[in-house]
Amino acid sequence: MIKLRTYVYMDSLQPQLAAYMATVSQGFPPVPGDSCLWVEVSPGMAVHRLTDIALKSTRVHLSQQVVEREYGSMVVHQRDDSDVQEAGRVLLSRMGAQVSDRQQCNIPWQEIIRGMSPDHTVLINRQNRRGSMILPEQSMFILEAEPAGYIIYAANQALKASHVTLIDVSAVGAFGRLILAGSEADIDEAARAASAALERPAGT
Repeated sequence: MIKLRTYVYMDSLQPQLAAYMATVSQGFPPVPGDSCLWVEVSPGMAVHRLTDIALKSTRVHLSQQVVEREYGSMVVHQRDDSDVQEAGRVLLSRMGAQVSDRQQCNIPWQEIIRGMSPDHTVLINRQNRRGSMILPEQSMFILEAEPAGYIIYAANQALKASHVTLIDVSAVGAFGRLILAGSEADIDEAARAASAALERPAGT
């Protein structure tokens, strides 16, 4: 039996997030404005069946597929949001599931650190080479979510709501993690948007 862990729909990928996803994409990289569906299931190998269903039943492109020890995730996207929504409906139907069956998102940690020190920013920039760089004196918002896939939706909603910089986002593994940087006011707004997104993640 396939257990639905994460199921989130994004109507329009924001430019920074689309660019970041393209750096880790194993398949067809998304572009800004694409609609996107992120699905995470267990057991992990079951994601191959879902990928096959989505690709054969719609015109979506496969951006990423990851099979871990316990979980498997797939990311599909397409400029036409109706294709992405249809892919989601077909997947749920074949699984005998509904959006409401997905695992509820938990937030183990979130914090805003203000006036970042130079030593701290240098270390973060050396660790995270796919996103942008954080600068000294900027504020930093860090967020951790479980299951991991929900963090992508939080990142997209935060980037919609505020003029912040995407430093890092990791959506595979047991926990998803997000780092954003910017002015105090912008980070405060982004943090509110990200937290609200995880309380009410969108489905198709």
